[in-house]
Amino acid sequence: MRRIRTIIAYDGTDYVGWQTQNNGIAVQEKVEQAIFEVTGQRSSLQGSGRTDSGVHARAQVAHFDTDVRMAADKFAIALNTHLPADIRVLYSEETTPEFHARFSAKEKQYRYFVQTGPHADVFSRKYSLHAYMPLDLDLMNEAAALVVGTHDFSAFMSTGREVETAVRTVSLSRWEKQGKFLIYSVQGNGFLYNMVRILVGTMLGMGSGRLPRDSMERALLSLSRKDAGPTAPPHGLVLWRVKYPDFDTEEVLSRVP
Repeated sequence: MRRIRTIIAYDGTDYVGWQTQNNGIAVQEKVEQAIFEVTGQRSSLQGSGRTDSGVHARAQVAHFDTDVRMAADKFAIALNTHLPADIRVLYSEETTPEFHARFSAKEKQYRYFVQTGPHADVFSRKYSLHAYMPLDLDLMNEAAALVVGTHDFSAFMSTGREVETAVRTVSLSRWEKQGKFLIYSVQGNGFLYNMVRILVGTMLGMGSGRLPRDSMERALLSLSRKDAGPTAPPHGLVLWRVKYPDFDTEEVLSRVP
């Protein structure tokens, strides 16, 4: 049996998320069906992590097992002939049996896109949150810097979820301005349910003056969800990069034509 590693991009607008579930069509379900069409085998597709309904991915990593003798790099082309236009396999290769898309991952990077200005942009409306109010970018970056390091992020997890520990290590957290867009990049060894969206909601609240200027510090200290801001909408969020000891989607995609 061979293990095939893939990088998958998708527009999450019309899906209930990555993981197959009963309440709608998921990205995983679509790709598993494409694998069946190509190989004639039912395979379980394992992703680097779940993305929620409406969240997008530039570089989701996933693997599946097959005994079909097709050249590994041809799987991407073959699968795409059976996938809708909003899902694309960008890369495929054979990897070791020990590799696991989720458990072998060392770090993931997400980006959240905010479009600023008085009017929402027609062409980016599915991929960025429109913020019409002025935002204090310096203050938002001061708040973002507090996220770097190892912290208990209990205040930034949706209520009703149980985890063994809410401690995560974040290596990158910053806002950048690119034209009319503000882009938040955050990278770490793992993320709690809705953690990135709550971080964004908190910083946008601070930057707009709707939340106190010390909200980030207060939430990190209190560990209370009520001290953090609202959960930002899903459509501005993109799974951007996944890093492994021997594999980095950023490096691989730089080589893909």
